[in-house]
Amino acid sequence: MGAVPSTPRHASTATETAEYLIGTFVGEKSFPLASDFWQKLLELPLTLRWAPDRVSQACQLFAQNNRHTRHLAKILIHLSWCLQEAIQTSGAPSPVYMKAVNAVYVSSVFLKYIIENSQSDTIEELCLSLHENEPVPKGFVADQSIENLVMYNVLTFLGSVDVSPTTSLLHQELLNFMLVAMSTQLLSGPSPGPKDVHPFIDAAMSQESSLVSMVVRRLLLNYITRPRIPSSSAASYSIFSEESQPGVLQRVGSAAASFVLLPFNYLVSSNGEGSRSQLADWSLHVLLILIHYHKCVVSDESITDRSDDSAISDSVSKVNTYFTVNPYSKALENARDVEFDRLDVEGNAQNGPVVRLPFASLFDTLGMCLADETAVLLLYSLVQGNSDFLEYVLVRTDLDTLLVPILETLYNASRRTSNQIYMLLIILLILSQDSSFNASIHKMILPGVPWYKEHLLHQTSLGSLMVIILIRTVQYNLSKLRDVYLHTTCLATLANMAPHVHRLSGYASQRLVSLFYMLSRKYNKLVELRDDKVQIKAISTGDGLVEDMSAELQIYTDFLRIVLEILNAILTYALPRNPEVVYAIMHRQEVFEPFKNHPRFTELLENIYNVLDFFNSRMDAQRLEGEWSVEKVLQFIINNCRSWRGEGMKVEFIDSIKLNLGIAKF
Repeated sequence: MGAVPSTPRHASTATETAEYLIGTFVGEKSFPLASDFWQKLLELPLTLRWAPDRVSQACQLFAQNNRHTRHLAKILIHLSWCLQEAIQTSGAPSPVYMKAVNAVYVSSVFLKYIIENSQSDTIEELCLSLHENEPVPKGFVADQSIENLVMYNVLTFLGSVDVSPTTSLLHQELLNFMLVAMSTQLLSGPSPGPKDVHPFIDAAMSQESSLVSMVVRRLLLNYITRPRIPSSSAASYSIFSEESQPGVLQRVGSAAASFVLLPFNYLVSSNGEGSRSQLADWSLHVLLILIHYHKCVVSDESITDRSDDSAISDSVSKVNTYFTVNPYSKALENARDVEFDRLDVEGNAQNGPVVRLPFASLFDTLGMCLADETAVLLLYSLVQGNSDFLEYVLVRTDLDTLLVPILETLYNASRRTSNQIYMLLIILLILSQDSSFNASIHKMILPGVPWYKEHLLHQTSLGSLMVIILIRTVQYNLSKLRDVYLHTTCLATLANMAPHVHRLSGYASQRLVSLFYMLSRKYNKLVELRDDKVQIKAISTGDGLVEDMSAELQIYTDFLRIVLEILNAILTYALPRNPEVVYAIMHRQEVFEPFKNHPRFTELLENIYNVLDFFNSRMDAQRLEGEWSVEKVLQFIINNCRSWRGEGMKVEFIDSIKLNLGIAKF
């Protein structure tokens, strides 16, 4: 037994039998596929309570002996056979389910250890093949791909067998197994390369489209329905027991779920509603890993060199790398609502299998779980890739179900990862490209926003809240992240919304003008620093800092112009509906004065001063007893908005207001 304490040769109790069988499994003796040893091992309930160091010793010994015994490959084959038999039972209670649970459980424990401690990029320690002289049962193809065999059966079970009290435990352990099996990506670099070796996830990618669609549908349904393992099933495995300390062996297996980190470090955070069903969480984790996997391959192209017409042409080989099509991502993109199929209505039936999902339930579930980063990534993937789901979101009358959690998360940006912030902002940017969305969010009134602490927001429109939070995000980015792309995304979203603004609240209008002032202060500081550097440059050499300063100054010039375009769009297209914006501009009109002669802002500020001149002249002409109060000024603006005709307003700038940002894929 090597490092593992010796176990009795003649076991007299169930515990001793289990000790003996596990010890034999990790030992030096190799058992053929047809040996009755495998049946004995898989028919035992694995409730051993080993100390952590003993579990580690068993894993080390298994990894050493696996090259000779090939026991990992063999237990994976037995797992496949158990799953095939379980599928045929059609969900009826059967001992084969417990055998399958044991097989996938033991496989996960030792597979996890080997992957974590692999000494090579090719993971040779897995030894996913049988020896040439290995005796095999009749009908078994000895040279078949074991990783393909096991992944086919795992995916087939997950996709074709409904989650029920009988099958839920096996479903959960299979999802855990997939997280472990696909964790080989942790051994690769941050970017996929053609030499990366990921046997299990590559096998998953090679499955037929019909099976892929079934799996995607099942994983999403698990996420929507949030099934739980019944206590009667959980009791058989101490990892699911909350009443007693679980056995160490079980903890090792359960800990394999930590590989949810996989290629996405933002998948770890799980809280709120999203953490209440482990099966739902793991289903979503597996789905996200599958749809965001990129397989990099190399292609050779032959190029003929004809630089010299008189010479014999030479054939030169050019190596290109590209990413193969991800079938799971494609299936998610082609998902359709069970209630309505736009393609059928138009007479263009979808070729191949279509994933049918209840979009209404998915929408509600996402709205409930958006505090969880995994839900954010799923929503991003759907909105960015699935035009049918995006259209469904845009026609919902309760957009606050999604938007309020998104805005609350952005409000708490300091407690969120940058990846989560980016995804949420891109979701808002995509939604804001639709005019009906921009119109509807200003018609939806929120009675209150209790989580917003800086100001009492009472009877505020959803559109006004969105403007407030986007501006606040820009302020946060200025002080903390200082990311140009984040600035641009926020401002682009505001620019898309601007022509459709309706009754923007007083607080949102003030924040919009303050945004210009805040950016102008940053701009003025950069101008001063640049001028100081230019003076220093006249004395010393080295102009790198000056060039960097000029580049940053150009960026902030662009930002200021975008904010002016936003204000211009509101004044040009929606001034009568937004007296609060006019009031905010009049109240802070001095912030625009320093830029009147700036060549980039001339025509934009000309429009703003046309508005200021219109209202200022009428205010000066009106005789009023006593001083102008806020209420009186605002009522004056409302009254005079009716006579505003917009003569002299230049609209050439409007073409630049919608920024065509490339939507990044994370």
